Amino acid sequence: MPLSEPAAREPLHTRAIEMRGYIRDDGLWDIEGHLTDRKSYGYDGGFRGWVEPETPVHDMWLRLTVDDDLVIRACEAATDHHPYAVCPDITPAFGALAGIRIGVGWMREVRQRVGGRKGCTHLVEMLAQLGTVAYQTHVAKRRVKGKPMHDPDDPKRKPLVIDTCHAMASDGPVVKARFPEYYTGE
Repeated sequence: MPLSEPAAREPLHTRAIEMRGYIRDDGLWDIEGHLTDRKSYGYDGGFRGWVEPETPVHDMWLRLTVDDDLVIRACEAATDHHPYAVCPDITPAFGALAGIRIGVGWMREVRQRVGGRKGCTHLVEMLAQLGTVAYQTHVAKRRVKGKPMHDPDDPKRKPLVIDTCHAMASDGPVVKARFPEYYTGE
């Protein structure tokens, strides 16, 4: 186990998220996410009546269809299990994400279009991770086609991954080795 031994404890809540990226036959990509929340105990679920242990509290799906420039062409949401009868009513609103480019600042636009009362907290939270999966799928597609991740003949375009995390710090050893022209260390 990668963490230290925990104190004695009892499980109460489990959230599982699975995300996948696909290349489609038409050249677009589908980036899909599935979220489930479960409780280890039964409870009164309001409109749902008694909810048995391990029955999903949330069971939600998102699909982003994106192009090669990571522009969202379509977004589909579905909610199979939910705590309130009105929860599925908002899923069509996620179609409003069409036209947004996944990149720096994209979640600000997501929150403007489907944040707060215009959307669903859990689906919006999933979108941040789906953006990362879209990027990783883009990387995989380029690698499968044998294309470089960065065009060394285009010095004006700094790789977007630089300074996005500790490992990709512009003054760190990874950038020094992979992108020496953008290395800022001594």
